[in-house]
Amino acid sequence: MALVSLSDVKSARALIAGKAYLTPTVRSKNLSALLGVELYLKLEPMQKTGSFKVRGAINKIAALTPDERKRGVVTISAGNHAQGVAWAATNAGVKSTFVMPADAVRSKVEATRAYGGEVFQTGGVLMDTLRELQAERGLTFVPPFDDPAIIAGAGTVTDEIIDDMPDVDAIVFSIGGGGLASGAAVVARARRPSARLIGVEPTGASAMRQSLDKGEPVTLNPLPKTLADGLAAPFAGAITLEHVREHGVEVYVLPDEPIISAMWLLIERTKVVAEPAAAAGLAALLEKIPQPALAAGSKVICIVSGGNVDRERLKTLA
Repeated sequence: MALVSLSDVKSARALIAGKAYLTPTVRSKNLSALLGVELYLKLEPMQKTGSFKVRGAINKIAALTPDERKRGVVTISAGNHAQGVAWAATNAGVKSTFVMPADAVRSKVEATRAYGGEVFQTGGVLMDTLRELQAERGLTFVPPFDDPAIIAGAGTVTDEIIDDMPDVDAIVFSIGGGGLASGAAVVARARRPSARLIGVEPTGASAMRQSLDKGEPVTLNPLPKTLADGLAAPFAGAITLEHVREHGVEVYVLPDEPIISAMWLLIERTKVVAEPAAAAGLAALLEKIPQPALAAGSKVICIVSGGNVDRERLKTLA
């Protein structure tokens, strides 16, 4: 399997320039003191559509053939990928259709529609509904994570990070399907090989960790159960698994409770509104999960991957 390269990421970065934002990397004095490292936050809640997902979506939509653009695209998503694809597709004059869980966060569903997407919600198997729509309408599937163009787009996050801090010691991120992890690994191994790559999954949705342990992609059965809905990928992709494995990404698992606590800590100490999925990396640092422990004073960047959480959702997490 050919892995995504740094040149692929650079091409994606040139393509999305002027469409996606170049988000800031900021130091948190409070969290640095608490953790004993120099902690910086890469603020993807400030990205267009509120998460890093729009980066890969723009890159993938740009790669469609004229016939595919005419017929439109379809995908599955708990919300952030849907919003990113809806924005990217509408901006490119392409129709977009989405299959989302019946219990998807309401604000994410509404935002997807506001960006121009047609949404079908179902309590059944998302891929079954997607295949029906795809066959009926001739739509092109835009994978949420297991796709080279999506991975290259996600890699632009870390390319910006290393521009800002070329001597970073560790990059910490959440893992859902592994697109962000794969993109981070591609860039870091090419530009900062010594940096530790620390990925974090919730216990109830640990498809990547289980896949690494088994040596092949795993589909979760029963389906994922986690409050971090953005990390509830039901399987690990063959492409993302290969990137995570080949580039030596560390993958840790922890329960929902410390993830929610980390989300609130971000809000209270840094005034950054992050959704639960975006707080898993910080939670692992607070719980001292990565081993060996990060050296005191290490330069650590935590990717805060998105901020799409509404007031009703926050009330349930209080």
